[in-house]
Amino acid sequence: MINDDFWSRVFFCSLIIILIILIIWFLLFIFARNWMKQLHGKWFQLSDHTFDAIHYGGMAIYKIGILLLNLVPFLALYLIRNS
Repeated sequence: MINDDFWSRVFFCSLIIILIILIIWFLLFIFARNWMKQLHGKWFQLSDHTFDAIHYGGMAIYKIGILLLNLVPFLALYLIRNS
């Protein structure tokens, strides 16, 4: 049987990886926005406002997913293990 320590490590490693992905996405959006818009412009005709809204909304949904699917279970296991 797999113990709580294993799952805590799984959630922690997963949390680190997906936070790195979010940071890379944010940095690309800030510093390489024109390149990203040009890349997406090959497939979609998006205005600047729509492009920004899609990425801002995508990052918001991604952060909510991080909180609900990784951070909360990690904290729950941590609290259970240390109580």
